[in-house]
Amino acid sequence: MLIKLPSASDSRESDVTPESIYLSRRTLLGSSMAGLAMAGLPHWANAGEPSRYADVEPGRAPGWFNDKLGSLQWQAVTVKDEAVTPYKDATHYNNFYEFGPDKGDPAQNAGSLKVEPWSVVIDGEVAKPGRYALEDFIKPFQLQERIYRMRCVEAWSMVIPWIGFPLAELLKQVEPTSKARYIRFETLKDPQSMPGQRSGFALIDWPYVEGLRLDEAMHPLTILAVGMYGRELPNQNGAPLRLVVPWKYGFKGVKSIVRISLVNDQPRTTWQSLAPSEYGFYANVNPTVDHPRWTQARERRLPSGLFSPNVRQTEMFNGYGDEVASLYSGMDLRKDY
Repeated sequence: MLIKLPSASDSRESDVTPESIYLSRRTLLGSSMAGLAMAGLPHWANAGEPSRYADVEPGRAPGWFNDKLGSLQWQAVTVKDEAVTPYKDATHYNNFYEFGPDKGDPAQNAGSLKVEPWSVVIDGEVAKPGRYALEDFIKPFQLQERIYRMRCVEAWSMVIPWIGFPLAELLKQVEPTSKARYIRFETLKDPQSMPGQRSGFALIDWPYVEGLRLDEAMHPLTILAVGMYGRELPNQNGAPLRLVVPWKYGFKGVKSIVRISLVNDQPRTTWQSLAPSEYGFYANVNPTVDHPRWTQARERRLPSGLFSPNVRQTEMFNGYGDEVASLYSGMDLRKDY
C-alpha cells in the first residue's frame, strides 16, 4: 500500500534526530526502497538500538517489541519544520482519566498497570473474529515510526514520534462484512490498577469508548501505536496499544485497547455521552468551531511557560487537510463537529 505524503506531512529531520536526514516526500515501501531509507539513517537506528531522543527514560520492552524494533521503518511519516516535543512533556503532561484527572496523575499512577499478558478482542461485523494475544496480534505487521502533530481539545499541542502500523492493515486481515460502517474501541476496565476508575470522576461510565467511521479507520494516516520515542509505549501514554488519528482531537485516541468491534451503527462514545454539546463524534480539529468555553483558533505548543508562551494558530484538520478533507465532502463541519 502506498501512502502519499503531501507537503503537510514532510519534514526536516535535523529537528528530530541526532543527524540531519531528509527522506523523500513519499513513504518508502518495498525492499529496495526500504534499503535506501535504512542506509540514510543514523548509526543507532541501523543498529536497531533504542531511540536517542533527548531525555527518553529506559523502558522494559516486551520481547515481541524488541524483535520488531530491528526491522522498524524509521521516520516513515514526518511533519515539516517542527521540533519533536521533549519526551518528558509528552509523558508527564497528558490525559488518561483512568489514572486521575490531573495532567501529572497518569505518570504518577500508571505504574500499577499490568501490560503483560495482554489480549485484544476483535468482534462484530468481521469474518475473522477472535481474541488475540498481543504478540500474535502484532506479528503480521511491520512497525513504522510516524511523527505526528497531536492537538488536544483543551487547546494545547505536541509533536510526537509514534511507533505503530496502519489500522487498515488489521482491518484487511479480519475482513469487515458489508454491514460494518463504524468501529468501536474499548479501553481496559480494571479499577484495581486504575484508580481513576474508582473515583467516579466526571461520572464516566467505564470503560472508555471511542469510535471512527470505517473510512476514517481505513485512512493511511490512522494507526494503532505500540511505541513512542523509539521505545515501547509508557503506561501513562496508553500501553500497550492505543489509537492515533492525527487530524482529530486527542481524546479520540483511545488508550490501552482491549476490544475493537466492527458495527453497523455509530457508537456512542464516552465524551459524547457526557457532554454532547462540547464533544462531538467526529472531533476533527477545526479552528473555526470553538469549544463552548474557549477558542479553538489558537493552541499552546508544549513546552510552553508563563513567561515564554509558545502559542500558534491552529490549522484545519491539524494540518492534514490535504490528506483527509475529502472524507468530509459535503458535510457541515459545524454541525458534525
